[in-house]
Formats: sequence, C-alpha cells, structure tokens
Amino acid sequence: MSTILLVEARFYPHLNDMLLAGARKAIEAAGHKHETLTVPGALEIPGAIALAARSGRFCAFVGLGVVIRGETYHFEVVSNESARGIMDLTLQGFAIGNGILTVENEAQALERCDPARLDKGGAAAKAALALFELREDYAP
Repeated sequence: MSTILLVEARFYPHLNDMLLAGARKAIEAAGHKHETLTVPGALEIPGAIALAARSGRFCAFVGLGVVIRGETYHFEVVSNESARGIMDLTLQGFAIGNGILTVENEAQALERCDPARLDKGGAAAKAALALFELREDYAP
C-alpha cells in the first residue's frame, strides 16, 4: 500500500472539501493511503509537491484547488503558472494529478467539485494513480 499526498490550496474551503472528498474516495478505492498538505494558494502547490517529493514518502501527488476568474490578470497568472509548475514536475517523472480548477464562476466550480457531479477531485486522484502505475511499468 502506497501513500499519495494531496496538496490543497484552501482558498475556498467549501469547494475544497468536495475536491478532497472525491480524491480521498478514489485513492481509498484503489487501496492506497493518503495524507493532506494545505498551502495558501494554487501557486504554492507545485513548490510544495517538489519539497514533499524529496522525502521519498509518497508514490504520487494530487494538486487540488479552485481559481475563479476575477477582474484582474491575476487569474491568468495563477492558472497558467500553477499548471506549468505541475507539468514541469510531471515531465521530471513525478506522478501528479492536476485538480486545480480554473473556472469563470462559483456555479462552474460547484459542478466540477461535487463528487456526485463531475468529481474533478476524484478524476485528479485517478490521473495520479494512472501515472504512478505507468511509471512502475516503465521503471528501469
């Protein structure tokens, strides 16, 4: 049984609770354990994953958070750079599921966060598990 680290940007607690519920359910259904680390915002998720990866305690990672478009360019910076950071780590061989939602409004976020609807937390966890298994298949 391996351990997966959930790294959540807890900017919208009511939305993150749903993302976490979906991710935890998917991980437990696959027979793995999980731990949760909370960071201030989505931009901190890739850095936290990079730091935690050094411990060697985790087989995979799931980044979870919600970025809702506001009135400034900050939305684009957070959305693009958090995704780029996760992609950079993935290309280095880390198994990471990207569950950072970038949406126009809270209604879109609720639809995507809710485990009974689109369950993007669960989908991100399943992506991390798929990459973990793929890495195991191709490990030297």
